[in-house]
Amino acid sequence: MRQKFKRIVVKVGSNVLTRKDETLDITRISMLVDQIAFLHKKGVEVILVSSGAIASGRSEIHPHKKVDDIGQRQIYSAVGQVKLINLYYELFREYSIPVGQVLTNKESFGTRRHYLNQKNCMTVMIENGIIPIVNENDTIAVSELMFTDNDELSGLIASMMNAQTLVILSNIDGIYNGSPDDPSSKILREIKADEDISEFIQVTKSSFGRGGMMTKVNIAQKEAKEGISVVIANGEKNNILIDLWNDCKHTLCTHFLPSEEPVSNVKKWIAHSEGFAKGEIHINKKATDLVNSDKVVSILPIGITDVKGDFEKDDIVRIMDDKGKQIGVGKAGFNSDKIREAMGKHGKKAVIHYDYLYIE
Repeated sequence: MRQKFKRIVVKVGSNVLTRKDETLDITRISMLVDQIAFLHKKGVEVILVSSGAIASGRSEIHPHKKVDDIGQRQIYSAVGQVKLINLYYELFREYSIPVGQVLTNKESFGTRRHYLNQKNCMTVMIENGIIPIVNENDTIAVSELMFTDNDELSGLIASMMNAQTLVILSNIDGIYNGSPDDPSSKILREIKADEDISEFIQVTKSSFGRGGMMTKVNIAQKEAKEGISVVIANGEKNNILIDLWNDCKHTLCTHFLPSEEPVSNVKKWIAHSEGFAKGEIHINKKATDLVNSDKVVSILPIGITDVKGDFEKDDIVRIMDDKGKQIGVGKAGFNSDKIREAMGKHGKKAVIHYDYLYIE
């Protein structure tokens, strides 16, 4: 595993970083920093996606006036993020490792320009020996613009930064083939990118976070399809990151095996931009069969049967097959009106070029 561990994204959840009384677990965070510092000194480039800001703020302040749910998230995050990043700063300073705060939101991944701005920022940080500490900017995020949770954010960061490995640290050892509370249940040690394991997933959410194990699995398999190795492991275990670095195969965890045919950087962005899709392009059966084949094909007007929504050139659109099922996403080469004009006609330019087409 070491030779593949050049650049990693480590996501650590609120349940790992907080105690049952909702206060930060300083000892746990200190141990996490010790491990990341070890990897950093070994030449591993680490990007830390850390939850814990809201839980941290919740333990610090108690609003005097009634505040709605969004308002609570905002003030807890505003206060808690300061406390959390200051703690990381002090702990990493003991190892003479500088850290930088990166606060982002879902909109920042919606356009190629913003996407590349974030990537360039973190690339410069890493090149200068700085560890980026990333979190969602909960002070400005509202429900429709929020990530599912930091699992989704960590997947986006791993793809954007061309990480070889994404490590998701939770409060369990991995994905079980039954209930984690059942002594007979065992950890699924290796899972293929396209393997269906939905029968094993319990739909429950974490105590402090917004997501659950289903979110982790969906993100893990999506990243694995893009050629990124994904590990779900227990962040409460001592030296778990070092154990994974030394010998992932024999460390208790669930490893999602990366596809041997990784997609391009542009297609990675497109794959993760589904939530920003502005419309739909429906294609006929012949076009559906072609894009689902091993051939390199673009979507041409002759194969389009319907265009839904109003969108501009370069917007992200969903690709729907002849039965109305979504099969992918792509970047539109023309606006919706021009595509409607060309729909069904021969001899027209590609509506979605292969380089900007991601089939799921």
